[in-house]
Order: sequence, then C-alpha cells, then structure tokens
Amino acid sequence: MKIALIAAKASNHTIGLNGQLPWSLPGDMAWFRAQTMGKPCIMGRKTWDSLPKKPLPGRTNIVVSRDPAFRPEGGFAARTIADALAMARETGAEEVMIMGGGSLYTEMLPRADRLYITDIIQPFPGDTFFPLFNQRRWKVSFGDRHLDADIPHIFYILEKKP
Repeated sequence: MKIALIAAKASNHTIGLNGQLPWSLPGDMAWFRAQTMGKPCIMGRKTWDSLPKKPLPGRTNIVVSRDPAFRPEGGFAARTIADALAMARETGAEEVMIMGGGSLYTEMLPRADRLYITDIIQPFPGDTFFPLFNQRRWKVSFGDRHLDADIPHIFYILEKKP
C-alpha cells in the first residue's frame, strides 16, 4: 500500500490557524475530494474536529488519538499511526491518504511515496505548518495552476525518487 500525504500549504508552509484553514479555496476542496474519494484517510484528532462534516463521505475515516475513550462517530479510532496504517491495509486499498495535522505530516513524510500538494503562492498567518522537505528528492508527476478567490495556487502530485 502506498502512503500519500495530501495538504494545502501556503508559501510559508502554513496549513492551519486556530484549528481551521486560513483560506477558502472551493477548487482545493474539490481537488481534495477527488484525490481522496474511495481511499482510507488517516488524520489526527484536531483535524477530525476541524471537519465541517463528519465523517468524510465515501472514505474510510481513521483518526489517531492517544485518548482511549475517543470514539469518532462514523470513523475508526487508532491509538498509533502503526495501528491506523494496519486498519488502512485491511481495506485492501492501494493508497492511504494522510490528511493532517502537522504532527502526522512530520511523522509520515519520511515514509511517504507520494505527495498531493496544493501550493498556495502567498504566505498566510498560521500556527500549524507543513514540514520542510527536500524537493530534489521528489519528482513532479502533475502540476496545474489555478486562481481561486484571487489566491494563486498550483495542484501538484509529487512522487518520491528511487
């Protein structure tokens, strides 16, 4: 099973502010939906809490939380990322999507095979960030420029180089 990270990040690597996205990009939401549909999606508890609609329909929602009492309605709880990956493997999916937050991205980036990145071409204030990574270790397999809500951004798919 391939491990993929999916994130929208500003030029200063911001991915969140006060538990929410600091921008509104309807096109990015459509991109996210298209890339994650039918796949298991692993997220942290704060990312789960930030979802406007829970669970994400058409996807296996797996939430990593250290709280043994946590039970995400319509989703599955995992105590560790290893448990979450085992649950994702049980679905028979070819790819699992890691969808945040910041600590899961940091933990999983070294293990990722693919990145789905919405690269927002301007900085935003934030308190949660996507980890820095060496772009020379990744090959762009897809790139598409957009302007949505006067915010320029590029949808990328990056494959880890062998």
